Amino acid sequence: MVTRKHYFCAHYIYVMEIVIKLSQFLLSLSLLIILHELGHFIPAKLFKTRVEKFYLFFDIKFSLVKKKIGETVYGIGWLPLGGYVKISGMIDESMDKEQMALPPQPWEFRSKPAWQRLIIMLGGVTVNFILAFLIYIGMAYAYGDFYLNNDQIKDGVWITSKTIEKAGIKTGDKIVSIDGENITRFDNSINGKLLTAKTVVIERDGQKQTVTLPKNFIGTYVDDANKSALVGLRMPFVVGGLSDDSPNKNALQKKDIITSIGGMPTRYMDQVMAFIESHPNQKVPATVVRNEKTENVTLQINDKGKLGVALGSLKEENLAKLGYYNFSRENYGFFESIPVGLERGKEQLVGYGRQLKMIFTPSTGAYKGVGGFKAIFDIFPNSWSWEAFWGITAILSIMLGVMNLLPIPALDGGHVMFLLYEMITRRKPSDKFMEHAQLVGFVLLIGLLLFANGNDIYKAIAGK
Repeated sequence: MVTRKHYFCAHYIYVMEIVIKLSQFLLSLSLLIILHELGHFIPAKLFKTRVEKFYLFFDIKFSLVKKKIGETVYGIGWLPLGGYVKISGMIDESMDKEQMALPPQPWEFRSKPAWQRLIIMLGGVTVNFILAFLIYIGMAYAYGDFYLNNDQIKDGVWITSKTIEKAGIKTGDKIVSIDGENITRFDNSINGKLLTAKTVVIERDGQKQTVTLPKNFIGTYVDDANKSALVGLRMPFVVGGLSDDSPNKNALQKKDIITSIGGMPTRYMDQVMAFIESHPNQKVPATVVRNEKTENVTLQINDKGKLGVALGSLKEENLAKLGYYNFSRENYGFFESIPVGLERGKEQLVGYGRQLKMIFTPSTGAYKGVGGFKAIFDIFPNSWSWEAFWGITAILSIMLGVMNLLPIPALDGGHVMFLLYEMITRRKPSDKFMEHAQLVGFVLLIGLLLFANGNDIYKAIAGK
């Protein structure tokens, strides 16, 4: 029975989770935008180029806050789709044709040498990459590394996605290497590596096998309505709680660990779940560990192949005590954290580059996974975690840097492309050409935004 008190408590918790996710999302987005635009602003000022506006978010029609200091108007817009600096004498998103029709002035962008203009344009993405590497260095110093040595996984991994199971990897397989890289540590990066992998070497029943993942593996995964992590650690079946209408509320207690069911030993959760799903509407004997003692119980499996319990978990020290896994933590001093952070940043940069390549290769189906602002919002956790916040901000900074380097007019990469052309040929593209190129770039960007956010809407409607 759900009481009014329970309803309001659940509603309050849900609202607070949304507020926490939104706070992290806006803080991360604001930090990245401000620092990216500072990357353009600082070299522009150093080269005595006038900056007319510096804005967080877009100020179409009106601003939430604005103040003019010196020659620059600083403000916050109402549309949180990015930010910008308006530099005098530059064909940008403002499309200020009146200013460009006047004779060039010494303080304008177009009057500066090509090498100075190149530095100004590369400033934003440079800051993005530096920020990401600094965050990874700081995280290595503050949090160290928490991981599980791969040789600790005696009984293989738990395959939690039908997509990778259909590709040929099963629960109980040990992952030896991915695309030729030996897996020595099992950590959060394993799923990302598998998602873009071509070949995986596994060990099954003591024999090594090479599994070649299909070219459209990532697209198939995106299409899976019941998406979950590809692989996870095999964990014991721990009772986290029981509902009031659970058929086992008198047989089980919170924190019970099911160690056998129907006469079959069940060391892992996947074994319990496989058994109960195949024995609906049955009463079966079971053994549980309760307060470090073994108890015999009789369990009722409902018609949906469920026990009517919420799943629980064990702390790392309890998993070690029960003989499952011995996790490791490696801490780093300040100077030790520098190469660790740089290596982590490099891995993320290369990994994102690989994903981007797959997105622009239609046969992989990776484009189906492209998401917009909702997809970014969803990756932030429901509870506040500085470690998660900084990790997500670092990868978003890399994504922002790489995306801005794409040679599309209206992006930094488009301006850089034309500047390099000018420096090589010593011929400057005409203002009219740049205006048309900027317009084409805007159309492409709007198309990409519509596609990405349209994907979010489609997934929400389709339940994917």
